[in-house]
Amino acid sequence: MLSSFFQSILVLASGCLLACNSVSSSNVPAVPVAEQATPNTTSKVAGSKQIAVFAGGCFWGVEAVFEHVNGVSDAKSGYSGGTAKTANYDAVGNGDTGHAESVRITFDPAKVSYEQLLEVFFKVAHDPTELNRQGPDTGTQYRSAIFYTDDAQKQAALNYIEKFGAAGVYKKPIVTQVVPLEKFYEAEAYHQDYLPQNLDSPYIIYNDLPKLEELKKQFPALYVKK
Repeated sequence: MLSSFFQSILVLASGCLLACNSVSSSNVPAVPVAEQATPNTTSKVAGSKQIAVFAGGCFWGVEAVFEHVNGVSDAKSGYSGGTAKTANYDAVGNGDTGHAESVRITFDPAKVSYEQLLEVFFKVAHDPTELNRQGPDTGTQYRSAIFYTDDAQKQAALNYIEKFGAAGVYKKPIVTQVVPLEKFYEAEAYHQDYLPQNLDSPYIIYNDLPKLEELKKQFPALYVKK
């Protein structure tokens, strides 16, 4: 059991606030257009690689999980669900932009299938039964969502939700949204590869490192050490 002192540290660390300070909804600084990332809506990239976009709470941990999946060549933290104007951390943190903290996963379907990525997403990366929150982080920006790029991804996601629901995998209903990907905006540079650069962070230690252990335990054939 955690000491009261350590619990206090974890509360202070919640909401991805170790990287930057929160701001009030009435005092959100404008972000110059030049600082906004170029959106990506394509499901296929160069060669045979494809993309998947998932949202499951703070993007630090979700990104780290998929960075350790064999067949994934890149995972980027970012924002999906809102507009370019509000695709920045300060604005998204207010919970009223429509954005969810998301991760764009570039993968080789010859090495790992979209269905396998869904398995990891549902079983390791987050808890799909938590509505508008994950662990200590609350707000619509931390919602569970699958942003599909085509009908095949949409149907695969719906099939998994139906399968897990029918099998009673979770004690509570799955609340994951399945919605079309309109735009993905890369998050600020300091959010990328946040976990390996902050291994001594209480937030990372308590909330995210256990996910990597679960990935290794549940999917040893997919897990790659980095």
